[in-house]
Amino acid sequence: MPDPHFRSTAHQGRLLLILALINLVNFADRTVVLPLFPLLREEFLTTDQALGSLQFWLQVVLALATLPLALLADRYSRRHIIAIGVLFWSLATFASGLAATFTGLVVARALVGLGEAAYSPAAQSMITGAFSPAARARAQAVFAAGMLVGGAAGQALGGVIGEAFGWRPAFFLVGVPGLLLGLLVWSPLCWEPLRGPRSEVVSVGRLLRVPAFAALVLSGVCITFAGMSFLTWGADYVVRYKGFRVREAGVWLGTVGLAALVTGALVGGYIADRLQQRFRYGRVLTIAVAFLLAAPCILWALAAQSKTLVLFAFFLAGSFMSFYHGPVTALIHDMTPTRAHATSVGVFMFVTQLLGAFGPLLLGQISDALGLRAGLEIAVAVMVLGALGFFGVAYFIHRDGLHHPLLDAWRTESGGTVPPAPAER
Repeated sequence: MPDPHFRSTAHQGRLLLILALINLVNFADRTVVLPLFPLLREEFLTTDQALGSLQFWLQVVLALATLPLALLADRYSRRHIIAIGVLFWSLATFASGLAATFTGLVVARALVGLGEAAYSPAAQSMITGAFSPAARARAQAVFAAGMLVGGAAGQALGGVIGEAFGWRPAFFLVGVPGLLLGLLVWSPLCWEPLRGPRSEVVSVGRLLRVPAFAALVLSGVCITFAGMSFLTWGADYVVRYKGFRVREAGVWLGTVGLAALVTGALVGGYIADRLQQRFRYGRVLTIAVAFLLAAPCILWALAAQSKTLVLFAFFLAGSFMSFYHGPVTALIHDMTPTRAHATSVGVFMFVTQLLGAFGPLLLGQISDALGLRAGLEIAVAVMVLGALGFFGVAYFIHRDGLHHPLLDAWRTESGGTVPPAPAER
């Protein structure tokens, strides 16, 4: 339930704005390296597999650190955990620009993942606590829009700054804003919504015994594998195969991505909330259909010869794929008690980010052997597999209810209450 002391739109909006801005910086720090691949390849004389390892190790560290930090977020101050994480990843981003060797750059990028691991589960838990269940997907979609804007801005800045001044200044530029936002989290402007007592914390083992949650995690692995592959190699693909320059790839993919992903996230959150009022599996149905629509759009982009058609196809694909971000967090929180919100997202991110991190690395290996286009086509097939898995999630929710009896029993044991599930009509 929302915090009864902070029901005003102003308080909710201020909290959501701060957390969305931090999410913007989060993903700008993460994606600024992507359009710099051609420059890094030239300076360090690396293979595609080695370049893919930059994202691989960031994702691995992010995944490994997410779960323990999420467990802490359900037990201690979420604000403190967030602030420390933001300051840490911003310093690591700045250090990336100081790397003298490729190994040093890999280590710096991995430390970015360590700082970022502190953020999403705690922040998403705070947002869910501040907004009503009926608006949950829309609020999470706004938060995700910050991520998507940041991802696009990072690529655009990396392309522009990299081509004009070299790759090092790009890291310096995106590292500074996080230092300021990290300090802002400790101010009274960023308040912490109320939540249940610590006795309501749910164990990881109990969460994984819920069939719908387990199926959601497996589907998320496929989606993360594919999504990280597209994000990591998209700019390099259009430079190598479609005649884009480094700056052009960063600016145009960033601009198109910004328009597509933000629009898709907000529309997806709205559709998911509306469908959830009619079906217990409305949010997961939104996700599944959107990814099935995105797959042919990506194949079209890979095959198109015109730069305009490539960008238009990527716009359509990005719009559908970004339906995912708000509804998936809202769905996880729908299924779990308030003191398990950070833990449940942490478990989801731990598994999906850890296994999904192999996407960019394996795609680099496939690119070295068969070509980058073949690797991206395989990523599309993996994404379709994930989309079909979401229908399995819908089946389990239809069979067992949005609140699985295992968690209902736990709520009863702990003295918690079960919010009513929407009636199916």
